[in-house]
Amino acid sequence: MRRHELSDAEWDLIRPLLPRPALGRPRLDDRMVLNGIVWKFRTGVPWRDVPERYGPWTSLHTRFRRWAADGTFDRILRAAQAKADAAGDIDWTVSVDSTIVRAHQHAAGARKGGAKARPSAGPEAGLTSKIHLVCDAIGRPLAFVLTGGNTNDCTQFTAVMDAIRVPRTRPDHVIGDKGYSSKAIRTWLRRRGIRHTIPERADQVRNRARKGSLGGRPPVFDKDVYKHRNVVERCFSRLKQWRGIATRYDKTAQSYKAAVTLASVLMWA
Repeated sequence: MRRHELSDAEWDLIRPLLPRPALGRPRLDDRMVLNGIVWKFRTGVPWRDVPERYGPWTSLHTRFRRWAADGTFDRILRAAQAKADAAGDIDWTVSVDSTIVRAHQHAAGARKGGAKARPSAGPEAGLTSKIHLVCDAIGRPLAFVLTGGNTNDCTQFTAVMDAIRVPRTRPDHVIGDKGYSSKAIRTWLRRRGIRHTIPERADQVRNRARKGSLGGRPPVFDKDVYKHRNVVERCFSRLKQWRGIATRYDKTAQSYKAAVTLASVLMWA
């Protein structure tokens, strides 16, 4: 096994979930192609520079785009998460945060118009992208949403939480930073019976103090629980070890999302 290639355990998890090849002429071996795709995003090289040992770069690119479009990577991630959950391997004290990803100049040129022209539509809008992510208690991605880099974290909180499909969808406890301190988010969590540890912003503390007794009680905040929020930072650190994720080279949201999903799969595998 060469550097950046799938181990036997990773391949055993992924192999049953790949689409069956259609009848017709023989095609490149799926494991070889997937190794080439992983190598490309691990190193961040252009498709044309993927070593020839993985087959023609055009075949790798075509297979990757097809699997991205038909949801293959999403199905593999859900299967890996479901397997861990069935084994009782997920601690549902989750952490949520976002990270900025700089776009390379080669990421420019995506087709304009329609939903893709809006900053919130995907990473192809603007010079930066943002990954909004929720992870389990040991830093494995449960779900994520991609937006333009200028999108406020709190606006994507419910979208990220609603994207959890393990098949369990509701965590026991949510840990977030001050970017998620809003009445709407606390109300959303309370109505679903989800405990949370989110510190108040300084301006919220001042406003409540100014109102006196009318300002209400401060939200419960456990400093010891909040110390565990760093797992989401470690999750982003592991994802960004993939150079093709740390810098966005992809023109479309679909391709970049597939790359992040593939990296997430291997974190579970």
